[in-house]
Amino acid sequence: MELTETITKAVEPALTSMGYELVRVAIIGADIKTVQIMAERQDRKDMTVDDCEKISQTASALLDVADPFNGRWVLEVSSPGIDRPLVKPADYDRFKGEEAKVELLNDIDGRKRFKGILKGIHGTTITMDFEGQDITFDFADIAKAKLTFKDETLDNKKGKK
Repeated sequence: MELTETITKAVEPALTSMGYELVRVAIIGADIKTVQIMAERQDRKDMTVDDCEKISQTASALLDVADPFNGRWVLEVSSPGIDRPLVKPADYDRFKGEEAKVELLNDIDGRKRFKGILKGIHGTTITMDFEGQDITFDFADIAKAKLTFKDETLDNKKGKK
């Protein structure tokens, strides 16, 4: 089992019961591993420093027990932010109408990187408006994807129209 899967299985049930949704687990570093846990509130309200602290305390205790590492490690907890990674199939419906950057494993007409408006997911097929044309690709073909930061996004977060 991959290390990120082991960590996910160790912390996700507790975070879910606390009212959070695990967005992503990433491991970086060689000698001293850094475990990055990205989470958001299930009620979709903004994450606070207190939320991150609660997650950090819980995850740290669970990882101490699970002991998935040989040696020292560091834990970082964050919220997804406004350039949120898209990591689950449901993200593509949840953020329908939003602008995103997607990098594919395989090219479409010689191109692997696209920036456009998400139109949703049907089964495992994602549709995106790219330069006025609909393109489709399979969820399994995504190398990485994230929402793009736009000034309008920040204005909407502040309650402006």
